[in-house]
Amino acid sequence: MLTFIISIGLLIVAYFTYGKFVERFFGASSTIATPVKRLADGVDYHELKPWRIFVIQFLNIAGLGPIFGAILGAAYGPMAYIWIVIGCIFMGATHDYFSGMLSIRHDGTSLPDIVGKYLGNNVRKFMTFFTGFLLLAVGVSFVNGPADLLGNLTNMSMTPWLYVIFAYYILATLLPIDKIIGKIYPFMGLALIFMAVGSYLLYGGFSGKLYIEELTFDTMKNMHADPANNILFPMLFIVISCGAISGFHATQSPMMARCMTDEKYGRPIFYGAMISEGIVAMIWATAAMAYFGGAEGLNAAATAGKTPAIIVDAICNSWLGRFGAIIAIIGVVVCPITSGDTAFRSMRLIIADALKFNQKPIKNRLIVSIPIFIIAYLLCNVDFSTIWKYVGIGNQVLATITLWTAATYLAKKGKAHWMMSIPATFLSIVCTTYFLIAPYKVGGLYLSSSISYPIGAIVGIGLFVLFITKITKNK
Repeated sequence: MLTFIISIGLLIVAYFTYGKFVERFFGASSTIATPVKRLADGVDYHELKPWRIFVIQFLNIAGLGPIFGAILGAAYGPMAYIWIVIGCIFMGATHDYFSGMLSIRHDGTSLPDIVGKYLGNNVRKFMTFFTGFLLLAVGVSFVNGPADLLGNLTNMSMTPWLYVIFAYYILATLLPIDKIIGKIYPFMGLALIFMAVGSYLLYGGFSGKLYIEELTFDTMKNMHADPANNILFPMLFIVISCGAISGFHATQSPMMARCMTDEKYGRPIFYGAMISEGIVAMIWATAAMAYFGGAEGLNAAATAGKTPAIIVDAICNSWLGRFGAIIAIIGVVVCPITSGDTAFRSMRLIIADALKFNQKPIKNRLIVSIPIFIIAYLLCNVDFSTIWKYVGIGNQVLATITLWTAATYLAKKGKAHWMMSIPATFLSIVCTTYFLIAPYKVGGLYLSSSISYPIGAIVGIGLFVLFITKITKNK
């Protein structure tokens, strides 16, 4: 378990070291009045205890992402560990911290308006539509998935469950944040934590009965069963998004920024929640490989039709018995719901911010929310699997834009921008290369690596040069 233990240790140490450095570098201060102190409305701007905000943020950004994404990423072998650890510490956690803290510094405003302030109005307009589509895709997918599973478990049609989940989503979107989300999320968080820590640490990791594949020179390669269509770079960096970096998180952080009473809570809530998600991703990537005897066995299981949901169910059933099976069911149903409800709520806030539409009166919330849910319901009657394939790359495009926004903010403040501009350049290369090299069925042009890699590098480095040029002119 050497690789696993070192990886978890690095993530924890990073919170207390690099996380503290990021906090000091940003300049978080308890003397600056947060938005909720100035703009409290009892609906979206509502004071919550820091531990509650942490749990809500953790579940908002996690859901099934660090579980299913990590399992799919583990098919590439222990190389997944490098991306989870390095990506989480230096990209994902800083990305989440800056997206949340920039929102705090700008009255709790949503991501598109923050981006527009630093990258221009045209980018803001694009971000409003792009972010809205991504949130709608996440929300609808997290209606169908749980409804289908509940239908199978109860031998019923998924339609009644569709209405039940939609009813919950509508309430969670409309009601003040402390009425539903603030009250039930701590209990949902326990299920997610138990699924990860219980299934692996209480049995799998320390039982001595499992083969743990270590990261060595021999395993530092693409171990995917279909390496031709699943090239290590950039596919691994798209498959594992939530466990390393995800733009979806930047849409969620402003909701919590509106509830924080002190900027100093930013490190545990934003940076800390992402580190926690990285730990969950590490656990599930390791558990998936260990359960099947290594990456080769995991690939064989996937080829035989075992989806991540089936794998999670099998691991919990095998390692934790009947109680574990119940927790797995709760987790696989509850985890997507905790991201779906806040996806719709975030979408309401983004539209309201774009229209400068006060959301304190319930009628105003209804005016914004009703069209959202009508569109979402119509999309539930369509095969949404095709759209969901683009959510992974959509996450990383959104993250790239957020990183460039944070880099521009630092430059305008006269601070060194490297902690954000270097990750932004890297992710720009990843996204561009993906669009060029990925197979047609997952949104790529399916070009050769000899074409895709140079063009991806040129685009990424070109954006960096453009960024340097613009900030130099504006000095």
